[in-house]
Amino acid sequence: MPFNRIPVFPRKSAIVLALALTMAGCAVGPNYKRPDTAVPASYKEAPEGWKVAQPSDRVDRGNWWAIYNDPQLNDLETRLNTSNQTIAQYAAAYRQARALVSEARAAYFPTLGLSATGSRAGSSSRSSGSISTGGSINNNYDLSLDASWEPDLWGTVSRTVGAQRAGEQSAAADLANARLSAQGSLAQTYFQLRSLDAQQKLLDDTVAAYQRTLQLTQNQYAQGTAARSDVIQAQTQLQSAQASAIDNSVARAQYEHAIAVLVGQPASTFSLASSPLDATPPDVPLQVPSAILERRPDIASAERKAAQANEQIGVAIAAFFPTLTLSASGGFQSSIFSQLLSAPSRFWTLGPDLAATIFDGGLRAAQTEAARASYDSAVATYRQTVLTAFQDVEDNLASQRILANEIGIQQQAVASAQQALAIVTNQYKSGTVGFINVLTAQTTAFTAEQKLANIAGERMVSSVGLIKALGGGWDTAQMDQETGSAAAPVPASAAVVKGSNAALTPAQDSSTVAATNGGTAKE
Repeated sequence: MPFNRIPVFPRKSAIVLALALTMAGCAVGPNYKRPDTAVPASYKEAPEGWKVAQPSDRVDRGNWWAIYNDPQLNDLETRLNTSNQTIAQYAAAYRQARALVSEARAAYFPTLGLSATGSRAGSSSRSSGSISTGGSINNNYDLSLDASWEPDLWGTVSRTVGAQRAGEQSAAADLANARLSAQGSLAQTYFQLRSLDAQQKLLDDTVAAYQRTLQLTQNQYAQGTAARSDVIQAQTQLQSAQASAIDNSVARAQYEHAIAVLVGQPASTFSLASSPLDATPPDVPLQVPSAILERRPDIASAERKAAQANEQIGVAIAAFFPTLTLSASGGFQSSIFSQLLSAPSRFWTLGPDLAATIFDGGLRAAQTEAARASYDSAVATYRQTVLTAFQDVEDNLASQRILANEIGIQQQAVASAQQALAIVTNQYKSGTVGFINVLTAQTTAFTAEQKLANIAGERMVSSVGLIKALGGGWDTAQMDQETGSAAAPVPASAAVVKGSNAALTPAQDSSTVAATNGGTAKE
């Protein structure tokens, strides 16, 4: 048969191929729709006297921490984004998920293979009772090209690609969530450290004040107007304040070490100069509650995992249907190497292969039921994530409102305590009250000032928590823009950071990217 003529069988195969192409894309299984979830019309805590800034466009969408106008914090956040190792882990996971999408898409295309073999075999002939002296040696050379393709008749490939694509988007959201969490943790730890700096300044001032009180008591004792017990009490109070100042330094060192880990630098090579907290929380603009579904990466990740689980149902259902494989091969085969590439040595085969499982003991039914259960679990996780997100927002709104009221009252308490201390000290100097009154007034004033410093720190930490709860500067459109890159950790020999000499990172002033629905249903 001439090599260039198409026999009857390949024509039938062409019909099968055309039919396969016609049927390809008939995906089985449920089309995905974002699960419904309860979304409140407004935040309960927002109207309770806590006024948000308007309009919301004034807030930077990328470097959200720039709203605090702290150059040192800006520098630390920039370093965290490139050197934090937790972020690097999630970046690697995202790159892996992205590769799995390419792996799944490869099933759309045929597989081609080229093989070349050569063999030499010998045999000897036998006769009854003796070995013949005759024998044969055979050579065989084969050069062939093989091709196979399995049409996506029931949507197995498209469902798998859809599942991996949803997995990629989920991994991108996980990366964004890890980045937001690390950024928020850094900002909160930073403000806690600055709060300790403020308390350290208060303790140092208190120690100096107690030293003056001790000197005054010693002078009174020398003049015979104070008892020895007054001097001992003054010494005890001074020593207690000195011990508290030392203890505060321990806590500060631990926060400083935590910041070093967040920015990917060994704690031994990292330090921050003392700078007492002197800031108030900025107004954080709110959006309508439904926007939180697009602004929080953990919600987007949970929703994409639900979409991924939905696609797996289709994959499981497709296993009930037969599979069609189209294969072809051709090449050259000869026992003489010099004649391998000649026309008489040519061969080819072409034909379809239809296969179906008749009985599997309930395996496919069980796999389908497991896929449906996995989807139900993913939906429940998504809804729980949404509920938790609104709880986070309400918690931090309540915290901001309550702490704002508390700090106003505490400032009044500090002023009253300081005024009382001044009056009692003058009375002690004039001999009209005992030293116990001075001790009581000093303790009251110190406690009031210490509590004020604590509240100020809590307000800043809560402010960062609110921004995290609202999703920072992220939106679901970024799931398709994520690069997943992260730098290596800062070397141990890196320069020690001291002071606030970092340049302010320019804030992005672009308007909010229009949020897209991360769970668009297939049509």
